[in-house]
Amino acid sequence: MNELIRLQGKKNKLVIGLMSGTSVDGIDAVLVRVSGSGSRTTFKQLAFRTYAYTSRVRQLILRNSVAASSSVEEIARLNFLLGELFADAAAHVVKSAGYGLSDVDLIGSHGQTIHHLPHPWKFVGKSIRATLQIADPSVIAKHTGVPTVGDFRVADVALDGQGAPLVPYFDFLVFRSRTKSRGLLNIGGIANITILPKNCTVGDVRAFDTGPGNMVVDALMKKFYHKPCDEDGKLAMQGKTSQSLLRKLAEHPFVRRRPPKSTGREEFGGKFVAHMLLLGSSLSKLDLLATATELTAYCVHENYRRFIEKKTKLDELIISGGGAHNKAIMRGLQKYFSPVPVRRIEDYGISSDAKEALCFALLANETLAGNPGNVPSVTGASKPTVLGKICI
Repeated sequence: MNELIRLQGKKNKLVIGLMSGTSVDGIDAVLVRVSGSGSRTTFKQLAFRTYAYTSRVRQLILRNSVAASSSVEEIARLNFLLGELFADAAAHVVKSAGYGLSDVDLIGSHGQTIHHLPHPWKFVGKSIRATLQIADPSVIAKHTGVPTVGDFRVADVALDGQGAPLVPYFDFLVFRSRTKSRGLLNIGGIANITILPKNCTVGDVRAFDTGPGNMVVDALMKKFYHKPCDEDGKLAMQGKTSQSLLRKLAEHPFVRRRPPKSTGREEFGGKFVAHMLLLGSSLSKLDLLATATELTAYCVHENYRRFIEKKTKLDELIISGGGAHNKAIMRGLQKYFSPVPVRRIEDYGISSDAKEALCFALLANETLAGNPGNVPSVTGASKPTVLGKICI
């Protein structure tokens, strides 16, 4: 505890952020120098790397993210295996910047979501919401020797929140503006948007998942071409969007559900892809890819039109995540949001790929400072709360 007390009083800290998303590509690791906390937070990114999962590890994660194929024994072992892999990623990213783990003050780890059940469910006489992220932070802390904050989502869910998205607090700290209303769109496996009205307070922030990001496209690429993704959206741009299939897919109840809302592989995983293939059985592979890619942009704009535009008209939309590299998705967003400018987050000096890992580095710093890291207007939690578990 003396070490944590010492860290609380330290003005500048070296912090590692670790993240693995619903695309299950690998572990994003960032090293950042953080000063202050809360609205006075400043930071400088020192290094960023992505450490890809082996095909075997990815297969195990995906298999154990689905109830029908999961095993409690494999989940227990994966929890420890991923903890070690996250610790390895932390050691590697620090070394790439010319530091050692002994120089690092703190690690913030999101872990790997394998199941997210944010809606209340009657269970043994209680109304239960649940979420499960593995890569145990205690394993990371013991293998690195660095205090580690993890399991960020649980505290918000315990207060009747969705536990997601958590990136909006980072968006507020970094991108709020006195003169512009901004949308921050992150496209990972799932797409989520943060709305920052001009001159906003943290209570004015709105954010939610809009639907599939890269998840459906990646599943089709694996099925059709045995590749993990459609690099730069090249194949999608060779196909033609089926407007009739697009409209049918966009009728998914999640798209029309009012915020706060969050989702994952449970709603846009294998069952959704199978449904799409059934509805689009007469289409070519390229046309199915084009339609799945268009669906991402369409769902983002449909959510904006339904739930945001009447109260807040955007002055700019800023894109991050793996989907920012997909030219077909970017083209779709530009079409739907015109004349609002659509820009990549790199235009503001932040890496598209590093953003979520950066978020959890800063959230760990907020936890250490005793500051709430959730945004109740976003998650639906009953009150602001400090997030995560500190493992020494």
